Amino acid sequence: MPKPTLVVTIEANEERRQIIAEVVRDEADVVFLQDIDTADKLDVLKAATAIFSSRLSELPEGGEEITENCRLLQFYSAGVDFLPLKRLPDDLPIAGNGGAFAEPMAEHGLAMALAAGKRLSVEADKMREGEFNQFTRNKMFLGGTAGIVGYGGIGVAMARLFNAIGMRSIAINRRGSSDQTENLDWIGKINRLDELLQEADVVVLSLPLSKETENLIDASRLAKMKTDAILINLARGEIINETALYEHLRSNPEFTACIDAWWVEPVRHGKFTMKHPFLDLPNVVPSPHNSASVGVWRKNVVQRAVENCLRAIRSEKPLHLVQPEERMF
Repeated sequence: MPKPTLVVTIEANEERRQIIAEVVRDEADVVFLQDIDTADKLDVLKAATAIFSSRLSELPEGGEEITENCRLLQFYSAGVDFLPLKRLPDDLPIAGNGGAFAEPMAEHGLAMALAAGKRLSVEADKMREGEFNQFTRNKMFLGGTAGIVGYGGIGVAMARLFNAIGMRSIAINRRGSSDQTENLDWIGKINRLDELLQEADVVVLSLPLSKETENLIDASRLAKMKTDAILINLARGEIINETALYEHLRSNPEFTACIDAWWVEPVRHGKFTMKHPFLDLPNVVPSPHNSASVGVWRKNVVQRAVENCLRAIRSEKPLHLVQPEERMF
């Protein structure tokens, strides 16, 4: 009986090839599409048991019709909402690389929270102007509550770090449950979101963008949060109503938004623009969506994606399958 085939369409240097070989071992034949003549690429894809890709543009013309043998189309990135997935057959299982960037993103989220709560950039700017505000009050995190909206890999890693600095964590996810709740006080479904927002000192968004989560955090929900809360967006800009957040920040100077994920960004939209001048506000801690940009971590990202491909090859259910409502385009 012939071995199953894993087709890799991402650009694969020697390091990546070695990582993939170490994970797959003898469970499947690995074919790198960049090594295949253009005329044969479509045939190779049609024979694939699983495919590991970064973008649909890596597939040759006609490569979207790959349902006969393919058990999984696995993407490199965790979020796949910006990819034109509606072009793909409905019966093709698709997975994002959920949790692959969890640890570096959680570190980034914690750093943003601490920078906001301790007013590091605000007071640094004032010191450059000659002010020395030694007795300006900053935020204490010990004994506080962190609310995590989207309790997947990133959420689990965030709860672990919040626990390490003495915070309790509460969380929301689609199922309202998790097998990793050791750092949580409670976990619930989306119907408990308002309760979480009212209770939390720090709120982290780490959930997928979908038709249901777009504009999830609107003016009414921002108003439910504590006046000195910290809101951290590691997910997608569109989960927060942009205008509502800007007006809330202007009206509530003790409230802070830590924005890593923006509404219009170069990777997804080809440019970086804002409807409002967020960067002029002192209660915004910005970063250029680089929470996952840790070079040393790339090995783990490839490894986790290939391990999910192997689940499909073994006829096990893959993790992080994209739901119909997440096929945005």
